[in-house]
Amino acid sequence: MNLLSQRVLTAGFALLATLLPAAAANSSTGTGPSFKGPVGLQLYSFRAEFTRNVPATLQKVKGLGIHEVELAGTYNLSPDKFKGMLADAGLKPVSGHFPYERYKNDPEGVAREARQLGLQYAGCAWIPHKGEFDEAQCREAAATFNKAGQALHAQGIKFFYHTHGYEFGAFGKGTILDLLISETKPELVAYEMDVLWVVFPGQDPVAWLKKYPKRFELMHLKDLRKGVKGNASGGGDVRNDVVLGTGQMDWPAILKAARQAGVKHYFIEDESPIAEEQVPQSLRYLESVKW
Repeated sequence: MNLLSQRVLTAGFALLATLLPAAAANSSTGTGPSFKGPVGLQLYSFRAEFTRNVPATLQKVKGLGIHEVELAGTYNLSPDKFKGMLADAGLKPVSGHFPYERYKNDPEGVAREARQLGLQYAGCAWIPHKGEFDEAQCREAAATFNKAGQALHAQGIKFFYHTHGYEFGAFGKGTILDLLISETKPELVAYEMDVLWVVFPGQDPVAWLKKYPKRFELMHLKDLRKGVKGNASGGGDVRNDVVLGTGQMDWPAILKAARQAGVKHYFIEDESPIAEEQVPQSLRYLESVKW
């Protein structure tokens, strides 16, 4: 080997040595020996920061080592403009939430916007309802979701519904959520399990994942402060969102069941006022959790 070849080879090894640690760090962010992800962030977690500076907040998300994100609006920016800003920050928009009324009145419009944003999934996180969410309101929502699912399917996108805690009222031998799942078409409607909004009304996430394998394709990773007693209202104090692994949830059991049930994407959603401090700690927990 001549001197020039040796120098080229040495330079190549030096460059590789600088690149590999960064690549390893990025690939391991939020994942570990048991939890393989992929884990992203629901951008609603940093909603206050986004009202002040969108590009800087996206860079903050990137700095966490996050690559996949779930959207909660575009902060008064056009879909194309916001998609470009996400790309500049190296963030991939996998899914997004849109209001129920838009799905009800203009599902094709939602489908076009979701396609502009490059989403794989477009979903709904709240069904407006009067009083207890009952059978009649559930059946109306199921029809809306099937229709929306068809419009999205035509654009290569899958619709999903995000559980929010008020769907567990009794119905027949099960709950209203059982009715909603049974009345929506699996090929058109998936589900996103928000773990907190399953535990808060006293339900077991593992049992639901086992009961409906393949229906829950997305998951919100969110922990509930120890000692807090919940209800089926669908609302609570956001200060009770705590770092993953420090609250009530049995994450080893939940994450193991999620993998077996076919969950494809996981998003940390931390609604607390100190989410910016807590999200990095939650990522570290996911890297260390074992089962």
